[in-house]
Amino acid sequence: MLYLAIAGPNRHITDFSGSGISAPLYFMVGLAAFGTMNAMLAGGGRIAADRAAGWNRQLRVTPLPPRAYLAAKVLCGYLLALLSIASLFACGALLGVRLPAERWLAMTGLILIGLLPFAALGIALGHLLSADSIGPAVGGTVGLLALLGGTWFPINGHGLLHDLAHALPSYWLVQASHVGLGDRGWGLEGWLVMAAWTIGLTTLAIHVYRRDTKRAG
Repeated sequence: MLYLAIAGPNRHITDFSGSGISAPLYFMVGLAAFGTMNAMLAGGGRIAADRAAGWNRQLRVTPLPPRAYLAAKVLCGYLLALLSIASLFACGALLGVRLPAERWLAMTGLILIGLLPFAALGIALGHLLSADSIGPAVGGTVGLLALLGGTWFPINGHGLLHDLAHALPSYWLVQASHVGLGDRGWGLEGWLVMAAWTIGLTTLAIHVYRRDTKRAG
């Protein structure tokens, strides 16, 4: 709905702000990063709700391994992310976006890889925060990461904001969506930053999960 509200009135603009890119395509790739971030971090809300209901205590007396529980949460996040991507792409096509099939596939594939650190962050937040506080925390986190990552405006040149953006996973998720604009995707810097965030946040998620599960027992 947000995409249609923004891009719909500008669907006939073929050179948005002098970028050479149509408005529907420009906003589609930007909101792809924003929507998928939301989808992945929303998994933290479901985990917090499970904790509030005492589900962690029940898991300790079932044969379900912890990795299966966490994998299911990640899978749910990815399914929501794919739904978000499919909805945006369908609306983009409705507003006239036309791309080669290989570009659609390359953009989607790199976005899915770029969501790995956000999946881990969602799990960590779900085990650190209560069911009442997780909603505002997720909303604020996504909003801040989207702003600093260049979701709403391009981050060019040099300076503090440029350097900060390049160190954030949200910036590289946005760059993944820009494959739809003809960009090549990540260079070495992008892969290294995303790998570091994925490893660091996965380690944090495992730690807080184990601590929370022991406390629940």
